Amino acid sequence: MILAKAAGSYTETAIDDEIVVMSLASGDFFSLTGTARDIWLRIDGTTDRESLVAGLASDYGVSAEVIGADVDDFVAQLRGAGLLAAG
Repeated sequence: MILAKAAGSYTETAIDDEIVVMSLASGDFFSLTGTARDIWLRIDGTTDRESLVAGLASDYGVSAEVIGADVDDFVAQLRGAGLLAAG
């Protein structure tokens, strides 16, 4: 499954090593640092879950199974907040 941000549903700004994302529908803010920031940056509308997990596993030196569970949890949170496109 290709992961894509829901265009027009958020605004974001980078501050040092943090990305602050605001949901335009709810006004909720999300502070993304560390792996959350890395996941957000890799969600580009062309990358699928498996490629994202493989890249993070390599970068962080952990197994795909370990990082995959974290990715799935975070992606579910993004979907729940309406920040990802359906698909």
